[in-house]
Amino acid sequence: MGEGRFCLVEGGLPPGLEGMLAPYLARQRWFAGTGAPSAVSVLESGALSEPPTGGRLLWAVVAAPEDRYQLLLAERASDQAADRVAGHEAALVGSAGGRTYYDATVDGEMAIALLEAASGGTEHADIARPLVAEQSNTSVVYDDRLILKIFRRLSGGPNLDAEVTTALARVGFAHVARPVLRWRKGATDLAFGQEYLAGGTDGWALALTSLRDLYAPEVTGSEAPTGEEVAGPGQKGGDFAGEAERLGLVTAEMHLSMAGAFGTSRDWSSSWARLLASAEAELQAIGPDLARAAQPLFQRFQAVSDLGLALRPHGDYHLGQVMRTDSGWYVLDFEGEPNRPVEERLRALSPMKDVAGMLRSFDYAAQFGAAQYRDAQFDLAGPGAGGPVAETLESLAMAWEARNVEAFLHGYLGCSGIEELLPASAGDREALGLAFELEKVLYELSYERAFRPGWAAIPLNALRRLCEGLGGAFAGLAGRAGGVREGKAG
Repeated sequence: MGEGRFCLVEGGLPPGLEGMLAPYLARQRWFAGTGAPSAVSVLESGALSEPPTGGRLLWAVVAAPEDRYQLLLAERASDQAADRVAGHEAALVGSAGGRTYYDATVDGEMAIALLEAASGGTEHADIARPLVAEQSNTSVVYDDRLILKIFRRLSGGPNLDAEVTTALARVGFAHVARPVLRWRKGATDLAFGQEYLAGGTDGWALALTSLRDLYAPEVTGSEAPTGEEVAGPGQKGGDFAGEAERLGLVTAEMHLSMAGAFGTSRDWSSSWARLLASAEAELQAIGPDLARAAQPLFQRFQAVSDLGLALRPHGDYHLGQVMRTDSGWYVLDFEGEPNRPVEERLRALSPMKDVAGMLRSFDYAAQFGAAQYRDAQFDLAGPGAGGPVAETLESLAMAWEARNVEAFLHGYLGCSGIEELLPASAGDREALGLAFELEKVLYELSYERAFRPGWAAIPLNALRRLCEGLGGAFAGLAGRAGGVREGKAG
């Protein structure tokens, strides 16, 4: 993997540009603030490149107000810039003195100049295209062979994704995209380039395809078939259980590789106590009735005698963070949950944190898929909205989730060596899994209420089931060592 050299012609930003940055930042999905920042100060700036057709590729680090952000801006004559920024209005910074400034990643020529600058001239491309579904970072794909992730919100040290992916590749974990380049300034990661997984499909999309195959044939009108007539997920062509089991095995291999790359810790009891105290406080804030109902659950947590080993977890593990290609599953994005402080994301924890995250994702997919199908097919205000149709969809969703949870755990627990990282007793494993499941549900509920209130019912319903002892993904884990209920997956 190449280490990109940082070559900058230092200098101040062009006159008038600094005053345009606050409203520009407010429009970016990767900006952590709400509304335009009250002040933006330029900490470092200069030009990285001057492409052959004119203009300049500008680089800057700004403070707005507490966080530091990396900006990569194209500067062109205004008559040249109009076509390049068309359709990318959020990328426009503004114009001054006959020059227009905008996010360089939407300009193919500027993006190619960035790749050459970041790689120290070792990487070249003919075509560059930005990915549109980014939030905390910006990614550009080059020639469908390389993807460059540009870190926007900078920390004072290494980026977790670049650090962990590089370390895992070094110890031989085959399920991360091959690192190609790492662009740094001092100890700070600015961008990270990896092999592009052309033709890959993320796990969330595959799961929803499986669920559409499950739901659509059974729910064809306001009259739902009876339970005996409904085919289970194991009887459908789109059954996901084989993939879930293979994903479980890859997850276990990831944890063993994490242990090899970063080591393990036996004593992480302080983090365990902090997790439980935080969950209790959050539950109390949501509703005293829920907190009271959860007391038997917390008594189980307090009775855990063996926490097993702690290691560096993925930290934000779900179906959207894995990709299936012709050669198998790949794991993406090791930065952890973006709303948690970096120091919290660095804490060593049980691998059950990641297992809980993925199992929660199965419930999310099943419930989201059911709601999506129901909303598309039926008038929710009309007959059947709360009757047989909804009951059939809920039954199918629960069956799909249970089957894939079972398959994932079969693959995970069947991996040679994984037992050494986990508590010895199945009861303690189950309690740890439930605790991390509870932590994840609380995080989901907070996130959804803040950003996607229409989805909040999914984690809220899961939270009620957990607190009231009506089950969770880990309930009954002690009896799951022998394969999925409908036959071994895959």
